[in-house]
Amino acid sequence: MTAVQDLLGTDEPRSSTVGAATALLDAYQPETDHFFASPTRTLLAHGIRARVPHDARPLAARVRETLEATGDPEALVLGAIPFDQSGPVTLAVPASVRRAGALGTDPLLGLPAPAAPAAGWELRPVPEPPAYAAAVEDAVRRMSAGEFDKVVLARALDVRGAGRPDIPGMLQRLARRDPGGYTFAVPSGPGRTLLGASPELLLSRRGKRLVTNPLAGSAPRSADLAEDVRRAAALLDSAKDLREHALVVDAIRAALAPFCTALDVPERPTLVRTAAMWHLSSTLTATVADDSLSALDLACALHPTPAVCGAPTRLAREVIRELEPFDRGLYTGIVGWGDARGDGEWVVTIRCAEAGAEGLRLFAGAGVVADSSPQAETEETEAKFGTFLHALGASL
Repeated sequence: MTAVQDLLGTDEPRSSTVGAATALLDAYQPETDHFFASPTRTLLAHGIRARVPHDARPLAARVRETLEATGDPEALVLGAIPFDQSGPVTLAVPASVRRAGALGTDPLLGLPAPAAPAAGWELRPVPEPPAYAAAVEDAVRRMSAGEFDKVVLARALDVRGAGRPDIPGMLQRLARRDPGGYTFAVPSGPGRTLLGASPELLLSRRGKRLVTNPLAGSAPRSADLAEDVRRAAALLDSAKDLREHALVVDAIRAALAPFCTALDVPERPTLVRTAAMWHLSSTLTATVADDSLSALDLACALHPTPAVCGAPTRLAREVIRELEPFDRGLYTGIVGWGDARGDGEWVVTIRCAEAGAEGLRLFAGAGVVADSSPQAETEETEAKFGTFLHALGASL
């Protein structure tokens, strides 16, 4: 079992049923289906029974009302929430849901994914690396002057090919490359799909038990084992990255404290790895004080954390609007599921892309603090693009 399974548990069918979870991965169809796999369960939802409306009411209240209107105590909502919570969401109650245990523990996931086709992808960075490095340099100068403490600056990568992207094939490769994470593919608009493999749990609730697993502070992996170990050890001892991580953990502690009892915060972070990156990781656990607060209520209270925005939040948002030459949309938002009991799993929408008929837009970001290096942060975003570029069979 993974750490999240150990802490939260699961009421889904046991993943020892060989092939149950991978069968759902194999059955996924874009545009009509929602797919979500976590360390506790695998969900494949088909069709739409109801959509969560967009209006001025709090999002969690709209979700609660939509679920109650179905009259089904087993109903759940799936989909994505944008970085800007005031924007339209793509959350829906599906017509039907198939469930299995954790995808990462299904032995058939070890079978090779279909090879990526030789598509001759054309890649266009937005902005170009020198412009991104200049934005980092500008942010560092302003932090050194005491204007704010941290900002997360993102880049996009537009990918165009000869045909429509093979979304099921990309999903297969994402799931098999990082089986311990959170793999998702959800409709994001007419003819559009948001898909990715996020390593970061924003918040899970099962009954009164809460888990959140912020990641902040990163280093690219190396194919050389000795160098890979050196990079991991250096990250765990990096004063710059430890400060960045502490900003995130302190913000989450402060945001959760009014709603929880028995809040347990580790003294120091540990390391988690994906195929492309090392990350500093802290797993916080708590007991919800008010049973009426759903997983989504609490996730919205946390979002956006300094791991995807910065600190202080209001100032970091202003810097992001000023320095990023695109609208993030669903990137660095929230993706996942919630049910009528208030349980759910909500994940930070990173290591992702949005796909449409014309191609894909990939996203990657880096946390910038006062002693950040523009070159190092640019290289970090390129390494993070690697998760999705591998699924495409492309490289920078």
